Amino acid sequence: MPTWTNWSGLATAHPAQELSPHDASEVVDAVIAARHQNLKVKMPGTGHSFTDIAVTDGLLLRPGGLRGITGVDRDAMTVTALAGTTLHELNEGLARLGLSLHNMGDIEEQTLAGAVSTGTHGTGGLVSSLSAQVAGLEMVTGDGTLLCATAEENPDVLEVARLGLGALGILTSVTVRVEPLFTLEAHESPVRWDEAMAGFDGEVADNHHYEMYWFPHTDRLLTKRNNRTLDDPEPLSRFRGWLDDEFLTNRAFGWVNRLGNVRPRMIPRINDLSARALSERRYSDIPHKVFTSPRRVVFREMEYAVPRAVGLQALADVRALIDRSDWKISFPVEIRVCPADDLPLSTASGRESVYLAFHMNPQTDHTAYFRGVEDVLRAYDGRPHWGKLNSRTAEDLAPAYPRWSEFQAMRDRLDPDRLFTNPDLDRVLGG
Repeated sequence: MPTWTNWSGLATAHPAQELSPHDASEVVDAVIAARHQNLKVKMPGTGHSFTDIAVTDGLLLRPGGLRGITGVDRDAMTVTALAGTTLHELNEGLARLGLSLHNMGDIEEQTLAGAVSTGTHGTGGLVSSLSAQVAGLEMVTGDGTLLCATAEENPDVLEVARLGLGALGILTSVTVRVEPLFTLEAHESPVRWDEAMAGFDGEVADNHHYEMYWFPHTDRLLTKRNNRTLDDPEPLSRFRGWLDDEFLTNRAFGWVNRLGNVRPRMIPRINDLSARALSERRYSDIPHKVFTSPRRVVFREMEYAVPRAVGLQALADVRALIDRSDWKISFPVEIRVCPADDLPLSTASGRESVYLAFHMNPQTDHTAYFRGVEDVLRAYDGRPHWGKLNSRTAEDLAPAYPRWSEFQAMRDRLDPDRLFTNPDLDRVLGG
């Protein structure tokens, strides 16, 4: 029996069947055959979700044959790519065309379909999530229909399916809005807690993209400002890029985490030394080389979106919780801010949001830390990232999303027999 495991090692599937379709018609045939055999169907991406959202014991579709850019419309400023295209492949292809996404997250290993389906997002900008940049899509629904959704054709489907959790159908291609390639200037600098909190609103207002990383057990943060510039790119040297983003961020950080696993009491001191060692740096490059960076140290992650107005208070409450606990947290807490969007199941749906992301290395039990922080953030009407760890259920998630019923009605329409469900989706969406 084949086995599929996600990147973090937390989710494993033993599907009854596996297929690797190469076009939409093969996906249609696979879905119809699965219906006849009473098998559930899922198409995982590269496994960067931390939950069981892509797990199935039925038919698992491998997306590797559905890759590449298939259409460019320079009048509409859109690009269409097959669902299994990785974000790295998409970004490289766009750059060759002199184009770019408006915004993106900090890794690009996910597939386009996986990133869209779970609400992958960056920080700042006019839109933050990849889902909000979707202008059209093609998907196979529960009865095997190949359905196209754009602003002109099935616009109600597009409205909901841009962030569908894999619960509405199997995406076969996605059309995204793009813009001319631009240069992004990065400015990173360390800052103390009080200064960061006092200056947060001003920094968000003054920069196109702003985020912070707080080192638990310290009062130190790293701030990152990314702004568009008309100047030519001035990237890091090859050596400096390797030193900062490969050696220090990955290899050395991995060694530090292993040391912390052996000597947990050293983690606060290690965090303090690491934060004190941070220095200011500036560089500029094309967007995906600034927004994204390699992540080779495996971790577990939980992320919550809370209303912008209470974001810093929520963070302060989390800090107080960590300070009075006996947890030893070796990973920084990431703080980002996103504009409101109009997707029914977006964590930023209808409200400007602050995102707080929490990480733990896989050798340390994350459950008490994540559950404790989750309790704090639920009190602030927090919404969990759909691809990251949480303990929420449909019963308590529904009140957090004003357009919840709109999504459920579309699910009943496109997959009434729940061909695309699994226990994780039953938990967060209901049966």
